[in-house]
Amino acid sequence: MQQYDLYGIGAALLDTEIEVSDQDLSTLGVEKGIMTLVDDARQQQLVDDLQNHLVTATLACGGSGANTVIAASYFGLRTFYSCKVAADENGDFYRNNLNSAGVDYPETLKQADQGTTGKCLVLITPDAERSMNTYLGMSERLSVAELDSDALSSSKWAYIEGYLVSSETGRAAAIKLREEAETHGVKTALSLSDPAMVQFFGEGLREMIGGGVDMLFCNKDEALGFTGTDCIEDAVEALRDYCRSFAITLGADGALLWDGSEIHRVESPEVHAIDTNGAGDMFAGAFLYGINREMTFTEAGELACRAAAQVVSQYGPRLKAEQHSELLAPVV
Repeated sequence: MQQYDLYGIGAALLDTEIEVSDQDLSTLGVEKGIMTLVDDARQQQLVDDLQNHLVTATLACGGSGANTVIAASYFGLRTFYSCKVAADENGDFYRNNLNSAGVDYPETLKQADQGTTGKCLVLITPDAERSMNTYLGMSERLSVAELDSDALSSSKWAYIEGYLVSSETGRAAAIKLREEAETHGVKTALSLSDPAMVQFFGEGLREMIGGGVDMLFCNKDEALGFTGTDCIEDAVEALRDYCRSFAITLGADGALLWDGSEIHRVESPEVHAIDTNGAGDMFAGAFLYGINREMTFTEAGELACRAAAQVVSQYGPRLKAEQHSELLAPVV
């Protein structure tokens, strides 16, 4: 009997969300709509320059993979997450957040090293777009040492955050996780995570995918960039070389799903979007819950679109615990 439904790996980041204008982004020299890796000094400079905005700032335990796994846990899956934090206040905050969400983690997370837990400054513009400036901190040293083979071998699914491609040791850990999962018959899923990861680390992502994952998550821009195509129809064809099924999120237009034999189109509820941070992470978490609970691809996709729509209609990358059960009500 499997102990876990979902084993995830990814960066551990403390998100600080701040509302800004497009002019602010221009003044700060921040590229809009993508994740940019920065050093501690650059991130601190941004925080200093945004002092007058900090009254509206919100703090949350984050990282793309963590958002997905925590969502899946709140929906009802048994989950496990490998990441790396430092022996600091933010590291304690992060562990407590995983505990409250019911997510298990390896012993190595309790034995943190000196350093700085990763931080992500998320700048939200009036059009709901998120622009992220990430200092990986301790997450840059995430490695195979943070893997738990026993937990992995007793899981149904393994989920890999694509952002790990930017760290040499993180990429190696992701590859090792996929290989071990394949050895134990654990299904594999990977998210391409961000257009910048696809643009600058495409070959590394292909290494992480290896001979193909069972499920690939991406948005339209990532799909086009990763496959080097100009239209979604061509991207749909090209992605089949990398996975046995996929989901391409299309924002307000829903998602395109391939279940290995058929393409399905699902619509997204119409909502007023104010913050797109975490939408793709929530989609993946809800979708993985759905197929773990034997929903069809269409049913899982519809749940995932509803969940992502709920996330973008409020601030922050995650939902409150009770909102997950409310989203399940129409499909139970």
